[in-house]
Amino acid sequence: MGLPAFKFPEEPAAYVSADDYLRLETTAETRHEYANGRVWAMAGAEMTHNDINYNLNQLIGPKLRQRGCKANMSDLRVQTKNRSGYLYPDTVVVCGTPLLSDDVKPRSLTNPLLIVEVTSASTAERDHYEKFTLYRQIDSLRQYLMLSSEEVHAELYTLDDVGRWIYTETRDPAAVLDLSSISCQVPLAEVYHGLNGF
Repeated sequence: MGLPAFKFPEEPAAYVSADDYLRLETTAETRHEYANGRVWAMAGAEMTHNDINYNLNQLIGPKLRQRGCKANMSDLRVQTKNRSGYLYPDTVVVCGTPLLSDDVKPRSLTNPLLIVEVTSASTAERDHYEKFTLYRQIDSLRQYLMLSSEEVHAELYTLDDVGRWIYTETRDPAAVLDLSSISCQVPLAEVYHGLNGF
């Protein structure tokens, strides 16, 4: 028996259950993100966005291999607490054995250590507020990094030993990002290396 005559809503205001989202996402032609009953189609990214994400992954890749960790870019879905969110971060890092949920494929990662979003004018508000609200409910998450695709600008949230999210930000190309969750120091200039206008 085929899927019922239901499509993802055009506007994110219509409520969709997590089960319906997962079922429909298996046959959707484009990927969608899910947050508290609302669904958004994911738009394609500008080259600058992809270059920033690629540069970051080239920098952290060797360190991750040494620690038994792995980064996935864009295509790995993350499930947040109580199935309230299903999101596709630009980069997600997991160390040790990945824990995957759902019988619906592709399955969703539930134990990320570091999540990275490359923000733009159209995504920055969701990345800062709605997504971070969902991401920080993940027990394993230790850091959330946002990198602007509009300017040299990094914002980093780090979970401290008493459960507080500590915010640091910089626009200084000479700055070094302390990705303590993966024991890695990342020069911000290298993240933005080779990009026109930066």
